[in-house]
Amino acid sequence: MSALVRPVACGFILAGVVALGAGAPAPRAQGDAPAPQVYLAEVDGVIHPVAAEYMTDVIERADEAGAALIVFILRTPGGLVDSTLEINRAIIASRTPVVVYVAPSGSRAASAGFLITIAADVAVMAPGTHIGAAHPVAGGGQPMDETMANKAAQDVAAQARSLAERRGRNVSLAAEAVTESRSFTAKEAAEAEPPLIDLVAGSLDELLAALDGRTILRFDGREETLHTAGAIVERIPMNWRLQLLSAIAHPQVAYLLFSLGTLGLTIELWNPGAILPGVVGGICLLLAFFAFQILPVNYAGLLLILFGLVLLVLEIKITSFGLLAAGGITSLIFGSLILIDSPVPELQLGFAVVLPVTLALSTIILFLVRLAVVAQTRRATTGDVGMLDEIGRALTAIGPGQSGRVLVHGEIWNAAANAPVAAGDEVRVTAVTGLKLTVRPEPPAAEGQGGA
Repeated sequence: MSALVRPVACGFILAGVVALGAGAPAPRAQGDAPAPQVYLAEVDGVIHPVAAEYMTDVIERADEAGAALIVFILRTPGGLVDSTLEINRAIIASRTPVVVYVAPSGSRAASAGFLITIAADVAVMAPGTHIGAAHPVAGGGQPMDETMANKAAQDVAAQARSLAERRGRNVSLAAEAVTESRSFTAKEAAEAEPPLIDLVAGSLDELLAALDGRTILRFDGREETLHTAGAIVERIPMNWRLQLLSAIAHPQVAYLLFSLGTLGLTIELWNPGAILPGVVGGICLLLAFFAFQILPVNYAGLLLILFGLVLLVLEIKITSFGLLAAGGITSLIFGSLILIDSPVPELQLGFAVVLPVTLALSTIILFLVRLAVVAQTRRATTGDVGMLDEIGRALTAIGPGQSGRVLVHGEIWNAAANAPVAAGDEVRVTAVTGLKLTVRPEPPAAEGQGGA
Protein backbone atom coordinates (compact mmCIF):
# COMPACT_ATOMS: atom_id res chain seq x y z
CA MET A 1 0.00 0.00 0.00
CA SER A 2 2.78 2.42 0.76
CA ALA A 3 4.07 2.06 -2.79
CA LEU A 4 0.61 3.04 -4.08
CA VAL A 5 -0.06 5.90 -1.64
CA ARG A 6 3.26 7.65 -2.27
CA PRO A 7 2.59 8.43 -5.98
CA VAL A 8 -0.99 9.52 -5.22
CA ALA A 9 0.15 11.87 -2.45
CA CYS A 10 2.81 13.38 -4.70
CA GLY A 11 0.15 13.93 -7.35
CA PHE A 12 -2.09 15.83 -4.92
CA ILE A 13 0.82 18.01 -3.75
CA LEU A 14 1.81 18.83 -7.32
CA ALA A 15 -1.78 19.75 -8.20
CA GLY A 16 -1.98 22.03 -5.16
CA VAL A 17 1.23 23.83 -6.10
CA VAL A 18 -0.06 24.35 -9.65
CA ALA A 19 -3.38 25.68 -8.33
CA LEU A 20 -1.66 28.10 -5.95
CA GLY A 21 0.58 29.27 -8.75
CA ALA A 22 -2.43 29.94 -10.96
CA GLY A 23 -4.23 31.90 -8.21
CA ALA A 24 -1.25 34.11 -7.29
CA PRO A 25 -1.03 37.51 -8.98
CA ALA A 26 1.43 37.66 -11.86
CA PRO A 27 4.36 40.05 -11.52
CA ARG A 28 3.58 43.45 -13.14
CA ALA A 29 5.21 43.81 -16.49
CA GLN A 30 7.22 46.90 -17.18
CA GLY A 31 4.62 48.08 -19.72
CA ASP A 32 1.94 48.16 -17.00
CA ALA A 33 3.75 50.90 -15.02
CA PRO A 34 1.96 54.27 -14.91
CA ALA A 35 2.78 56.35 -17.97
CA PRO A 36 5.04 59.33 -17.25
CA GLN A 37 3.28 62.69 -17.12
CA VAL A 38 4.63 65.68 -19.01
CA TYR A 39 3.35 69.19 -18.27
CA LEU A 40 3.30 71.45 -21.33
CA ALA A 41 2.96 75.24 -21.16
CA GLU A 42 3.35 77.94 -23.82
CA VAL A 43 4.83 81.38 -23.18
CA ASP A 44 4.29 83.65 -26.15
CA GLY A 45 5.10 87.32 -25.63
CA VAL A 46 7.02 89.68 -23.40
CA ILE A 47 8.47 88.36 -20.15
CA HIS A 48 6.77 90.37 -17.41
CA PRO A 49 5.32 89.56 -13.95
CA VAL A 50 2.28 87.79 -15.44
CA ALA A 51 4.50 85.44 -17.46
CA ALA A 52 6.68 84.88 -14.40
CA GLU A 53 3.69 83.99 -12.23
CA TYR A 54 2.36 81.62 -14.91
CA MET A 55 5.66 79.74 -15.28
CA THR A 56 6.27 79.46 -11.54
CA ASP A 57 2.71 78.19 -11.04
CA VAL A 58 3.27 75.48 -13.65
CA ILE A 59 6.49 74.42 -11.94
CA GLU A 60 4.78 74.25 -8.53
CA ARG A 61 1.89 72.18 -9.94
CA ALA A 62 4.30 69.77 -11.61
CA ASP A 63 6.29 69.33 -8.40
CA GLU A 64 3.13 68.63 -6.41
CA ALA A 65 1.83 66.13 -8.97
CA GLY A 66 5.17 64.33 -9.32
CA ALA A 67 5.33 64.92 -13.08
CA ALA A 68 8.22 63.45 -15.02
CA LEU A 69 8.97 66.56 -17.06
CA ILE A 70 7.95 70.17 -17.74
CA VAL A 71 8.19 71.55 -21.27
CA PHE A 72 7.94 75.29 -21.80
CA ILE A 73 7.43 76.28 -25.42
CA LEU A 74 9.01 79.73 -25.50
CA ARG A 75 8.60 82.58 -27.97
CA THR A 76 9.62 85.99 -26.71
CA PRO A 77 11.37 89.20 -27.81
CA GLY A 78 12.67 89.67 -24.26
CA GLY A 79 11.33 91.31 -21.16
CA LEU A 80 12.04 92.57 -17.68
CA VAL A 81 15.15 91.57 -15.75
CA ASP A 82 13.33 91.07 -12.44
CA SER A 83 10.76 88.74 -14.00
CA THR A 84 13.52 86.80 -15.76
CA LEU A 85 15.40 86.28 -12.50
CA GLU A 86 12.19 85.10 -10.81
CA ILE A 87 11.61 82.53 -13.55
CA ASN A 88 15.20 81.30 -13.46
CA ARG A 89 15.08 80.89 -9.67
CA ALA A 90 11.96 78.75 -10.04
CA ILE A 91 13.59 76.63 -12.77
CA ILE A 92 16.72 76.07 -10.68
CA ALA A 93 14.72 75.12 -7.57
CA SER A 94 12.31 72.85 -9.44
CA ARG A 95 12.23 69.19 -8.41
CA THR A 96 10.85 68.37 -11.86
CA PRO A 97 13.26 68.61 -14.81
CA VAL A 98 12.49 71.63 -16.98
CA VAL A 99 12.82 71.78 -20.75
CA VAL A 100 12.73 75.12 -22.57
CA TYR A 101 11.80 74.55 -26.21
CA VAL A 102 12.12 77.50 -28.60
CA ALA A 103 9.47 76.67 -31.18
CA PRO A 104 7.94 76.54 -33.73
CA SER A 105 10.27 77.28 -36.64
CA GLY A 106 10.70 80.98 -37.23
CA SER A 107 10.40 81.87 -33.55
CA ARG A 108 13.00 83.45 -31.30
CA ALA A 109 13.98 83.66 -27.66
CA ALA A 110 15.86 86.93 -27.47
CA SER A 111 17.27 88.88 -24.54
CA ALA A 112 15.43 87.62 -21.43
CA GLY A 113 14.34 84.54 -23.39
CA PHE A 114 18.00 83.65 -23.97
CA LEU A 115 18.74 83.66 -20.23
CA ILE A 116 15.67 81.50 -19.53
CA THR A 117 16.73 79.03 -22.24
CA ILE A 118 20.24 78.47 -20.91
CA ALA A 119 18.89 78.20 -17.35
CA ALA A 120 16.77 75.16 -18.26
CA ASP A 121 17.77 71.57 -17.50
CA VAL A 122 17.37 70.84 -21.22
CA ALA A 123 17.61 73.61 -23.83
CA VAL A 124 16.00 72.74 -27.16
CA MET A 125 15.41 74.71 -30.36
CA ALA A 126 13.33 73.98 -33.41
CA PRO A 127 15.00 74.30 -36.82
CA GLY A 128 14.84 77.88 -38.10
CA THR A 129 14.73 79.51 -34.66
CA HIS A 130 17.32 81.74 -33.01
CA ILE A 131 18.36 82.90 -29.55
CA GLY A 132 20.66 85.58 -28.14
CA ALA A 133 20.97 89.39 -28.35
CA ALA A 134 20.80 89.77 -24.59
CA HIS A 135 22.68 93.07 -24.22
CA PRO A 136 20.93 95.23 -21.59
CA VAL A 137 19.76 98.76 -22.37
CA ALA A 138 18.26 101.47 -20.24
CA GLY A 139 14.56 101.74 -19.53
CA GLY A 140 12.78 103.48 -22.38
CA GLY A 141 15.38 102.17 -24.85
CA GLN A 142 17.61 105.26 -24.62
CA PRO A 143 21.38 104.69 -24.64
CA MET A 144 23.22 104.65 -21.31
CA ASP A 145 26.50 106.36 -20.57
CA GLU A 146 29.55 104.18 -21.07
CA THR A 147 30.12 103.41 -17.39
CA MET A 148 26.53 102.39 -16.67
CA ALA A 149 26.28 100.42 -19.93
CA ASN A 150 29.44 98.48 -19.06
CA LYS A 151 28.25 97.74 -15.51
CA ALA A 152 24.84 96.52 -16.71
CA ALA A 153 26.37 94.38 -19.45
CA GLN A 154 28.91 92.80 -17.11
CA ASP A 155 26.21 92.02 -14.56
CA VAL A 156 23.99 90.23 -17.08
CA ALA A 157 27.01 88.54 -18.68
CA ALA A 158 27.98 87.15 -15.28
CA GLN A 159 24.51 85.67 -14.92
CA ALA A 160 24.76 84.09 -18.36
CA ARG A 161 28.23 82.65 -17.64
CA SER A 162 27.09 81.27 -14.29
CA LEU A 163 24.07 79.53 -15.80
CA ALA A 164 26.00 78.16 -18.79
CA GLU A 165 28.87 76.88 -16.63
CA ARG A 166 26.56 75.10 -14.21
CA ARG A 167 24.59 73.51 -17.06
CA GLY A 168 27.75 72.46 -18.93
CA ARG A 169 27.09 74.77 -21.88
CA ASN A 170 29.33 77.09 -23.87
CA VAL A 171 30.33 79.80 -21.42
CA SER A 172 32.09 82.10 -23.90
CA LEU A 173 29.17 82.14 -26.34
CA ALA A 174 26.73 82.79 -23.52
CA ALA A 175 28.80 85.81 -22.48
CA GLU A 176 29.11 87.06 -26.08
CA ALA A 177 25.32 86.99 -26.44
CA VAL A 178 25.29 89.69 -23.75
CA THR A 179 28.45 91.72 -24.26
CA GLU A 180 28.41 91.65 -28.08
CA SER A 181 24.64 91.17 -28.66
CA ARG A 182 25.32 87.98 -30.64
CA SER A 183 22.48 85.78 -31.80
CA PHE A 184 22.68 82.11 -32.73
CA THR A 185 20.66 79.88 -35.02
CA ALA A 186 19.60 76.45 -33.87
CA LYS A 187 22.37 74.84 -35.91
CA GLU A 188 25.04 77.22 -34.61
CA ALA A 189 23.97 76.74 -31.01
CA ALA A 190 23.86 72.94 -31.29
CA GLU A 191 27.16 72.53 -33.21
CA ALA A 192 29.22 74.85 -31.01
CA GLU A 193 31.96 73.23 -28.95
CA PRO A 194 30.79 72.81 -26.26
CA PRO A 195 27.21 73.26 -27.45
CA LEU A 196 25.05 76.14 -26.29
CA ILE A 197 21.89 74.00 -26.38
CA ASP A 198 21.22 70.30 -25.96
CA LEU A 199 18.94 69.33 -28.84
CA VAL A 200 17.35 70.44 -32.09
CA ALA A 201 13.83 69.01 -32.50
CA GLY A 202 11.22 69.76 -35.10
CA SER A 203 8.19 68.77 -33.03
CA LEU A 204 7.13 67.89 -29.50
CA ASP A 205 6.90 64.19 -30.36
CA GLU A 206 10.43 64.26 -31.75
CA LEU A 207 11.59 66.04 -28.61
CA LEU A 208 10.04 63.50 -26.21
CA ALA A 209 11.44 60.62 -28.24
CA ALA A 210 14.95 62.10 -28.11
CA LEU A 211 14.74 62.68 -24.36
CA ASP A 212 13.66 59.14 -23.45
CA GLY A 213 16.51 57.44 -21.59
CA ARG A 214 18.68 60.58 -21.69
CA THR A 215 20.68 61.39 -18.57
CA ILE A 216 20.75 65.07 -17.67
CA LEU A 217 22.72 67.08 -15.12
CA ARG A 218 20.56 68.99 -12.65
CA PHE A 219 21.64 72.36 -11.32
CA ASP A 220 22.64 70.87 -7.95
CA GLY A 221 25.00 68.43 -9.68
CA ARG A 222 22.76 65.34 -9.57
CA GLU A 223 22.36 63.17 -12.64
CA GLU A 224 18.84 62.13 -13.57
CA THR A 225 17.60 59.85 -16.33
CA LEU A 226 14.47 60.93 -18.17
CA HIS A 227 11.70 58.51 -19.12
CA THR A 228 9.31 59.95 -21.68
CA ALA A 229 8.25 56.91 -23.70
CA GLY A 230 4.46 56.80 -23.91
CA ALA A 231 4.23 59.97 -21.84
CA ILE A 232 0.84 61.62 -21.22
CA VAL A 233 1.14 65.27 -22.21
CA GLU A 234 -1.03 67.60 -20.15
CA ARG A 235 -1.33 71.17 -21.38
CA ILE A 236 -1.48 73.78 -18.61
CA PRO A 237 -3.17 76.93 -19.93
CA MET A 238 -3.27 80.26 -18.14
CA ASN A 239 -6.18 80.60 -15.75
CA TRP A 240 -8.77 83.31 -16.44
CA ARG A 241 -7.16 85.74 -13.99
CA LEU A 242 -3.76 85.55 -15.64
CA GLN A 243 -5.36 85.75 -19.09
CA LEU A 244 -7.14 88.95 -18.07
CA LEU A 245 -3.96 90.38 -16.56
CA SER A 246 -1.97 89.43 -19.62
CA ALA A 247 -4.51 91.16 -21.89
CA ILE A 248 -4.64 94.44 -19.99
CA ALA A 249 -0.91 94.40 -19.22
CA HIS A 250 -0.21 95.18 -22.86
CA PRO A 251 1.11 98.76 -22.90
CA GLN A 252 -1.20 99.95 -25.68
CA VAL A 253 -4.26 98.45 -23.98
CA ALA A 254 -3.30 100.02 -20.63
CA TYR A 255 -2.70 103.39 -22.31
CA LEU A 256 -6.05 103.31 -24.10
CA LEU A 257 -7.81 102.34 -20.87
CA PHE A 258 -6.16 105.27 -19.10
CA SER A 259 -7.18 107.67 -21.90
CA LEU A 260 -10.77 106.42 -21.97
CA GLY A 261 -10.99 106.58 -18.18
CA THR A 262 -9.77 110.18 -18.16
CA LEU A 263 -12.23 111.12 -20.88
CA GLY A 264 -15.14 109.41 -19.11
CA LEU A 265 -14.50 111.17 -15.82
CA THR A 266 -14.09 114.50 -17.64
CA ILE A 267 -17.49 114.10 -19.28
CA GLU A 268 -19.04 113.19 -15.93
CA LEU A 269 -17.53 116.26 -14.25
CA TRP A 270 -18.88 118.64 -16.90
CA ASN A 271 -22.24 116.91 -17.02
CA PRO A 272 -23.02 115.62 -13.49
CA GLY A 273 -25.68 112.97 -13.38
CA ALA A 274 -24.85 111.37 -16.73
CA ILE A 275 -23.72 108.32 -14.69
CA LEU A 276 -22.65 106.11 -17.62
CA PRO A 277 -19.48 108.10 -18.54
CA GLY A 278 -18.46 108.20 -14.89
CA VAL A 279 -19.00 104.46 -14.36
CA VAL A 280 -17.19 103.46 -17.56
CA GLY A 281 -14.41 105.97 -16.91
CA GLY A 282 -13.90 104.75 -13.36
CA ILE A 283 -13.69 101.10 -14.45
CA CYS A 284 -11.22 101.96 -17.24
CA LEU A 285 -9.03 103.96 -14.87
CA LEU A 286 -8.98 101.19 -12.25
CA LEU A 287 -8.01 98.61 -14.89
CA ALA A 288 -5.35 100.98 -16.24
CA PHE A 289 -3.82 101.54 -12.80
CA PHE A 290 -3.90 97.78 -12.20
CA ALA A 291 -1.97 97.28 -15.46
CA PHE A 292 0.47 100.02 -14.44
CA GLN A 293 1.30 97.94 -11.34
CA ILE A 294 2.43 95.12 -13.63
CA LEU A 295 4.14 97.22 -16.29
CA PRO A 296 7.36 99.16 -15.66
CA VAL A 297 5.71 102.58 -15.44
CA ASN A 298 7.73 105.79 -15.38
CA TYR A 299 5.84 107.98 -12.93
CA ALA A 300 7.40 111.11 -14.41
CA GLY A 301 5.54 110.24 -17.60
CA LEU A 302 2.30 109.77 -15.67
CA LEU A 303 2.74 113.18 -13.99
CA LEU A 304 3.43 114.80 -17.36
CA ILE A 305 0.14 113.41 -18.69
CA LEU A 306 -1.81 114.75 -15.71
CA PHE A 307 -0.03 118.13 -16.00
CA GLY A 308 -0.97 118.27 -19.68
CA LEU A 309 -4.63 117.72 -18.82
CA VAL A 310 -4.48 120.57 -16.28
CA LEU A 311 -2.97 122.91 -18.89
CA LEU A 312 -5.75 122.08 -21.34
CA VAL A 313 -8.37 123.02 -18.76
CA LEU A 314 -6.55 126.25 -17.86
CA GLU A 315 -6.50 127.25 -21.53
CA ILE A 316 -10.24 127.86 -21.30
CA LYS A 317 -9.99 129.88 -18.09
CA ILE A 318 -6.92 131.98 -18.90
CA THR A 319 -6.27 134.00 -22.04
CA SER A 320 -2.93 132.63 -23.26
CA PHE A 321 -3.46 132.82 -27.04
CA GLY A 322 -3.04 129.04 -27.32
CA LEU A 323 0.21 128.74 -25.32
CA LEU A 324 -1.38 126.70 -22.52
CA ALA A 325 -3.07 124.39 -25.02
CA ALA A 326 0.19 123.88 -26.91
CA GLY A 327 2.00 123.17 -23.66
CA GLY A 328 -0.72 120.74 -22.58
CA ILE A 329 -0.59 118.77 -25.83
CA THR A 330 3.23 118.69 -25.74
CA SER A 331 3.15 117.48 -22.14
CA LEU A 332 0.66 114.75 -23.06
CA ILE A 333 2.81 113.56 -25.96
CA PHE A 334 6.09 113.44 -24.04
CA GLY A 335 4.41 111.91 -21.01
CA SER A 336 2.87 109.19 -23.14
CA LEU A 337 6.16 108.39 -24.88
CA ILE A 338 8.06 107.87 -21.62
CA LEU A 339 5.14 106.33 -19.71
CA ILE A 340 6.45 102.77 -20.09
CA ASP A 341 10.00 102.46 -18.78
CA SER A 342 11.31 99.44 -20.68
CA PRO A 343 13.97 98.77 -23.32
CA VAL A 344 11.81 96.14 -25.03
CA PRO A 345 10.24 97.62 -28.20
CA GLU A 346 7.08 95.55 -27.70
CA LEU A 347 6.55 97.28 -24.35
CA GLN A 348 7.01 100.83 -25.62
CA LEU A 349 4.41 103.26 -26.93
CA GLY A 350 5.18 104.62 -30.38
CA PHE A 351 4.07 107.77 -32.18
CA ALA A 352 1.55 105.75 -34.19
CA VAL A 353 -0.43 105.17 -30.97
CA VAL A 354 0.43 108.28 -28.96
CA LEU A 355 -0.29 111.01 -31.52
CA PRO A 356 -3.85 109.99 -32.52
CA VAL A 357 -4.88 109.30 -28.93
CA THR A 358 -3.33 112.51 -27.59
CA LEU A 359 -4.82 114.74 -30.27
CA ALA A 360 -8.26 113.15 -29.97
CA LEU A 361 -8.22 113.41 -26.17
CA SER A 362 -7.05 117.04 -26.30
CA THR A 363 -9.71 118.02 -28.81
CA ILE A 364 -12.54 116.40 -26.87
CA ILE A 365 -11.44 117.87 -23.53
CA LEU A 366 -11.06 121.39 -25.00
CA PHE A 367 -14.51 121.12 -26.59
CA LEU A 368 -16.15 119.91 -23.37
CA VAL A 369 -14.47 122.54 -21.21
CA ARG A 370 -15.44 125.31 -23.63
CA LEU A 371 -19.06 124.13 -23.52
CA ALA A 372 -18.95 124.25 -19.73
CA VAL A 373 -17.53 127.79 -19.71
CA VAL A 374 -20.13 129.02 -22.21
CA ALA A 375 -22.90 127.46 -20.12
CA GLN A 376 -21.62 129.21 -17.00
CA THR A 377 -21.53 132.64 -18.67
CA ARG A 378 -24.93 132.28 -20.31
CA ARG A 379 -27.71 134.39 -18.81
CA ALA A 380 -30.16 132.46 -16.62
CA THR A 381 -33.66 131.96 -18.03
CA THR A 382 -35.48 130.63 -14.96
CA GLY A 383 -36.15 131.79 -11.39
CA ASP A 384 -35.88 135.32 -10.07
CA VAL A 385 -32.73 136.01 -12.02
CA GLY A 386 -34.47 134.92 -15.21
CA MET A 387 -37.06 137.72 -14.76
CA LEU A 388 -34.51 140.52 -14.83
CA ASP A 389 -34.52 142.69 -17.98
CA GLU A 390 -37.62 140.94 -19.27
CA ILE A 391 -40.09 143.09 -21.24
CA GLY A 392 -43.75 143.21 -20.13
CA ARG A 393 -46.84 145.41 -20.49
CA ALA A 394 -48.55 147.49 -17.81
CA LEU A 395 -52.15 146.44 -17.24
CA THR A 396 -52.84 149.41 -14.98
CA ALA A 397 -51.30 152.82 -14.50
CA ILE A 398 -48.51 152.87 -11.95
CA GLY A 399 -47.47 156.08 -10.26
CA PRO A 400 -44.34 156.72 -8.23
CA GLY A 401 -44.61 154.93 -4.89
CA GLN A 402 -47.78 153.18 -6.04
CA SER A 403 -48.47 149.60 -7.07
CA GLY A 404 -50.11 148.25 -10.14
CA ARG A 405 -50.21 145.15 -12.27
CA VAL A 406 -48.06 144.09 -15.24
CA LEU A 407 -48.08 141.15 -17.63
CA VAL A 408 -44.68 139.44 -17.93
CA HIS A 409 -44.02 135.93 -19.36
CA GLY A 410 -47.78 135.49 -19.70
CA GLU A 411 -48.19 135.98 -15.97
CA ILE A 412 -49.82 138.84 -14.05
CA TRP A 413 -47.53 140.33 -11.41
CA ASN A 414 -47.87 143.09 -8.81
CA ALA A 415 -45.40 145.80 -9.67
CA ALA A 416 -44.04 149.13 -8.48
CA ALA A 417 -42.32 151.78 -10.52
CA ASN A 418 -39.99 154.66 -9.79
CA ALA A 419 -41.38 156.64 -12.72
CA PRO A 420 -44.96 157.07 -13.91
CA VAL A 421 -46.19 154.23 -16.15
CA ALA A 422 -49.42 154.47 -18.17
CA ALA A 423 -51.67 151.52 -18.77
CA GLY A 424 -50.60 149.69 -21.93
CA ASP A 425 -46.99 150.94 -21.82
CA GLU A 426 -44.08 148.53 -22.22
CA VAL A 427 -42.03 148.10 -19.09
CA ARG A 428 -38.70 146.43 -18.23
CA VAL A 429 -38.20 144.44 -15.04
CA THR A 430 -35.33 145.84 -12.96
CA ALA A 431 -35.73 143.89 -9.72
CA VAL A 432 -37.66 141.02 -8.13
CA THR A 433 -38.67 141.15 -4.47
CA GLY A 434 -40.62 138.08 -3.47
CA LEU A 435 -43.79 138.16 -5.60
CA LYS A 436 -43.47 141.84 -6.53
CA LEU A 437 -41.60 143.30 -9.48
CA THR A 438 -39.93 146.65 -9.83
CA VAL A 439 -40.26 148.01 -13.36
CA ARG A 440 -39.39 151.08 -15.34
CA PRO A 441 -40.94 152.41 -18.53
CA GLU A 442 -39.39 151.05 -21.72
CA PRO A 443 -38.90 153.82 -24.27
CA PRO A 444 -40.46 153.08 -27.64
CA ALA A 445 -38.13 152.04 -30.41
CA ALA A 446 -36.97 154.98 -32.45
CA GLU A 447 -38.80 155.20 -35.75
CA GLY A 448 -36.79 155.64 -38.91
CA GLN A 449 -36.84 159.23 -40.17
CA GLY A 450 -37.92 159.86 -43.71
CA GLY A 451 -35.80 161.78 -46.20
CA ALA A 452 -36.66 165.32 -47.38
